[in-house]
Amino acid sequence: MPVYICPNCRERSIDTDGVEGFSMHAPQCRSCGFGFLFQLLEDYYPAPSTGFVVCDQDARVLAVGRGVFELTGYRETDLIGRDVADALALSDTAPLQLVREWGVRRLGEQLELRTRAGLTKPVLVDLFPAYDDDGGVLVALSSR
Repeated sequence: MPVYICPNCRERSIDTDGVEGFSMHAPQCRSCGFGFLFQLLEDYYPAPSTGFVVCDQDARVLAVGRGVFELTGYRETDLIGRDVADALALSDTAPLQLVREWGVRRLGEQLELRTRAGLTKPVLVDLFPAYDDDGGVLVALSSR
């Protein structure tokens, strides 16, 4: 059974009744109503301060979950529509490109980002490909 995670409230769900999977409507979180759910091949437990960024197939930011502002200083409106690697000035884009090209997840990437204040901050990045036709990427950012 597919496991889903909400990028906003971090609640996990298992699709036992088909609501999250194949339906005519886009799935949304049953807990907080956030408009994106991200399917994982297996369960994933993020750190309490992890912030999620949902990207489209071109790695442009579609939505920002809780925790991103606290980690980066960027509000959702600052990031929407921008390339995630450029917007956060990630120190290495190779893991993101690998996820997009090969559809594999990358966990525990030790990168740096630039905060809105211009500070360089070390982060732990987990990257997950979308397993649907949209082909997006889920980026999980944690302090290290």
